[in-house]
Amino acid sequence: MQAEIIAVGTEILLGQITNTNSTHIAQGLAELGIDSYYQTVVGDNPARLAAVIEVAAQRNDLVILSGGLGPTKDDLTKQTLAKYLNVPLVEDVAAMQVITDRFNQTQQVMTENNRLQALYPAGATPLTNHNGLAVGAFYQSPDSADFLLLPGPPREMTMMFDTEAKPKLQAAYGEQAQIYSRVLRFFGIGESKLVTELQHLINDQAAVTIAPYAKINEVTLRLSAQADTQTAAKALLDTTEAKIRDLVGDYLYGYGDDNTLVKVVIDEMIAQKLSITAAESLTAGLFQSTIGSVPGVSAIFPGGFVTYANAAKHQLVNVPQATIDADGVVSAATAKAMAQGAQQQLQTDTALSFTGVAGPDALEGQPAGTVWIGLAYRDQPVKAQLYHFAGDRQRIRERSVMAGLDLLRRQIAADETLKK
Repeated sequence: MQAEIIAVGTEILLGQITNTNSTHIAQGLAELGIDSYYQTVVGDNPARLAAVIEVAAQRNDLVILSGGLGPTKDDLTKQTLAKYLNVPLVEDVAAMQVITDRFNQTQQVMTENNRLQALYPAGATPLTNHNGLAVGAFYQSPDSADFLLLPGPPREMTMMFDTEAKPKLQAAYGEQAQIYSRVLRFFGIGESKLVTELQHLINDQAAVTIAPYAKINEVTLRLSAQADTQTAAKALLDTTEAKIRDLVGDYLYGYGDDNTLVKVVIDEMIAQKLSITAAESLTAGLFQSTIGSVPGVSAIFPGGFVTYANAAKHQLVNVPQATIDADGVVSAATAKAMAQGAQQQLQTDTALSFTGVAGPDALEGQPAGTVWIGLAYRDQPVKAQLYHFAGDRQRIRERSVMAGLDLLRRQIAADETLKK
């Protein structure tokens, strides 16, 4: 079973609005086990719309059109489809009554074009619009593709698709093998490197597809499996994930579309009751602001330090002036001293420090992007890690924060491994 989604609207083509409707419909089709290989956007032009409908009907079992059902002169979707199907438009009496009542309630005069919203192609099943006036329709054809008409405003479309259309699609097409997905999130490895490491799995994908996506400062993999049951799909996904873990498991930090590295790390620290502080130089409080975005962080984060100037490093977290004089600010020694000093000042289980060159100019002979991150973890020896980041000043600061979180994640994981 294969469907195509057609979003109708010149405003979409011009970039004036975002096409969220197709995203929602595609997700719903996947839940029903209906494949969707094509998505099309076409403007409010009847000739071009008719041409798109013709192509879509020839290569799909179901064509879904969203938008163009309103009362204005550019709302021509149902008229164009009716012409293609060679059927007249008929009035949905219940929808017409809703429109009439709406105008009576607001004491406005209903113009004749508002009646267009109650029309649908003859032979179709009308779909109630619970959040608007334009009626939708589901047309099942014995000779060609079936058609689903949905309104354009997302609030109307979402409600109609979820409550009216999906049950009818399921009843019409029966149980289909559904697509189940799992999103793996990685930090510390670029998309090209990740793809190279997994190339043989990607080339050999059959039961499970592997799709990489580059995000800001991280990479995700979407694993998708089509199966009759969720249990069967889970088994397929588990097998593929295990192979991926064997190759690049060190970089895997979490799952899901709406997850983040900071949430994973801080949630784990909250669960383990590991308190944290930080001493920040080049990041100037960005790390503390980032962890502060996670609900519940106050249970483990008493506060921290912004030690931008050398004097502040000495005054706030007791970095010896001799260390700065001997090794410089951009050094392992200073990073370690900052982390240890912050930990001692607030008596926390952990402390991170950030010192380096955000740019654009060099510092102490070190180029922009040179960053040392220090980690004081419980009573273990303080460590420092050197990084070299590319990009502008803000990107270097953001990348530093992510690297600090990943350093902490790896330390916690290693600690848990030792406990076992």
